[in-house]
Amino acid sequence: MPENETDMRPFLTAEWRNLILLTYSVDPALLDPYLHEGLKLDTYKERAFVSFVAFDFLNTRVKGIPIPFHINFPEVNLRFYVKQKLDSGATRRGVVFIKELVPKTCIALVANRVYNEPYQAVPMTSKTIKEEDELIIKHELKYSGQSYYWKFIAKDEPFFPPENSTEHFFKEHEWGFGKDHKGRLLVYQVEHPHWRIYPLSDRFELKIDFGVIYGEQWSFLNNQIPYNIMIAEGSPIKVFPHRLT
Repeated sequence: MPENETDMRPFLTAEWRNLILLTYSVDPALLDPYLHEGLKLDTYKERAFVSFVAFDFLNTRVKGIPIPFHINFPEVNLRFYVKQKLDSGATRRGVVFIKELVPKTCIALVANRVYNEPYQAVPMTSKTIKEEDELIIKHELKYSGQSYYWKFIAKDEPFFPPENSTEHFFKEHEWGFGKDHKGRLLVYQVEHPHWRIYPLSDRFELKIDFGVIYGEQWSFLNNQIPYNIMIAEGSPIKVFPHRLT
């Protein structure tokens, strides 16, 4: 497989905007069931992490074609960080998704079929409001009969963090990894410019049950303080077709 796929036409183009990333330190053993052969955990300061990520998909096109009623929608996912060493000696840094939530059944079906990604459709909404010099981002979703929400406020003063910063490590990943329906390792490239981040206000609200949504083994996150909280501006993105590694 070529190391650079940007000469291919993207499968999907869109904008990912107003990303909220809540990152938690976890026991690496928790990630073993999700870690595909050929990948290693990409640790930071010798610790493993998962990130709870919420954002808006905007201006979505599949092979250049907008799909009616599926152009703008929110997504919520839980992901962790991995790396793959290539025969050339280069290293791909990327993510593996534990579960991805979207509000449209069709989106989940296509993602499951084409990328074999763990998508699930649930009722959910998002709203971003700019008030003077503040950015207010709120998400709501329903899961197993329960309602959850989170609301974060940031200063509307986006900036680029240093490339050696914690924020840069968690927000910049070019590769996604998964398995096909035969259990073989897949990789796909996600292209976007580096993202600016917003200074976070100390005012936020979070009501979620990780155990209900992701399984009882993740319920400890309900009482854990995030290692890092970040709001990223986002950008246009390109997702290229997946390939076997």
